[in-house]
Amino acid sequence: MKIKRVTVTPIAFRDAPLLNASGIHEPYALRSIIEVESDNGYIGLGESYGDAPALAIQNAVKEQLVGLDPFNLNQLRKVVQATVAQHKPQSVAGAELAPGSHASKAVSNAYSAFEVAFLDLQAHALNLPLVDLLGGKARDEVPFSAYLFFKYAEHIDSPYPADSWGEALNEEQIVAQARRMIDQYGFKSIKLKAGALDPEHEVNCIKALHRAFPGTPLRIDPNGNWSLETAVRMAERLGDTLQYYEDPCPGLEGMAELHKRTGLPLATNMVVTDFEEFRRSVALGSVQIVLADHHYWGGLRATQVLAHMCHTWGLGVSMHSNSHLGISLMAMAHVAAASPNLDYACDTHYPWQEADEEVIKGGKLPITGGAVKINSTPGLGLELDYDQLGKLHEQYLRCGIRSRDDVRQMQRYKPDWKQLKPRY
Repeated sequence: MKIKRVTVTPIAFRDAPLLNASGIHEPYALRSIIEVESDNGYIGLGESYGDAPALAIQNAVKEQLVGLDPFNLNQLRKVVQATVAQHKPQSVAGAELAPGSHASKAVSNAYSAFEVAFLDLQAHALNLPLVDLLGGKARDEVPFSAYLFFKYAEHIDSPYPADSWGEALNEEQIVAQARRMIDQYGFKSIKLKAGALDPEHEVNCIKALHRAFPGTPLRIDPNGNWSLETAVRMAERLGDTLQYYEDPCPGLEGMAELHKRTGLPLATNMVVTDFEEFRRSVALGSVQIVLADHHYWGGLRATQVLAHMCHTWGLGVSMHSNSHLGISLMAMAHVAAASPNLDYACDTHYPWQEADEEVIKGGKLPITGGAVKINSTPGLGLELDYDQLGKLHEQYLRCGIRSRDDVRQMQRYKPDWKQLKPRY
């Protein structure tokens, strides 16, 4: 079996005006959809970053994959490494919130983009679900968490009609957002994206969630936008309401000191984003839970290595999410299902994506009882809807966005707004 075609299609889909530590989401999120077709008719799918630097590398890699055996992942890695060395990518704005956009992750995220498609193709050829290539199911379904954001009612200048979620800036609105997510998807844990508004207010919102949903595991994620002293002070206010405290302050050293001073379990997708940072974190005792993300850790099998290392060092495992569609969600679910020590419900932005902007046949994947069920069909169990793919590609061509920049977008609302880290 040899590869006869590789296609990379950039797409854009509507993204809600969600607030975060670097500003606010732009009206459109960018992704790439990857197809790898074999000479005997199978197609493997992947989904990855769609910003200009990532696309440049993906397009350069794809030309070198025709004729390759899709089981030869070592050769794929060599092609990716050589291509990245030629491109010498630079980090783009917002890399601290989206580690996959950082230049140091260029090999890992380009390799992952194609590795998922290669594995999907392999599994189709073997007539197996992808999870079986990863060791088999440790669970039949993968739990996810309700992912809450402070948000505006609509984007500035109204590039399209407002989403149905409405504004969420106060306690009542955040509780209503959580209730809708739980009612619709059955989530059994809640995460609040913080670092955007005053810390006292954000903690009050967590306390409101604690009152509204007693016994539900809660998390707060300020994306390193609180100083160590603020993080300690907020920890005192939070008490024992949190399941874990995610990236409240910057740096491995800051997180280590915070854990020493509060004893709270700390989680991260910001200070442990590769295996070298993992080694340093273990030495310092910086975090107790690592949020994996196959898009920038280097693929599904590298994510399993990370999970094994967490088991060895007694650390918990969950999963980070960026704005994504169903191919990424199902890839996350398959590797999570094959990871016995996935201790916590995973993050996902999927509920924020509009129902009419999915690229897979059948529309959006179901999340039932707060979980994604692992299918028994070959590969990821997904097929592309080419009409939808074409629609989102045309939207990419029209939207004018080529790299995510939440700072620039916030400055459209507040011209004097500047990014500060930490802000509070």
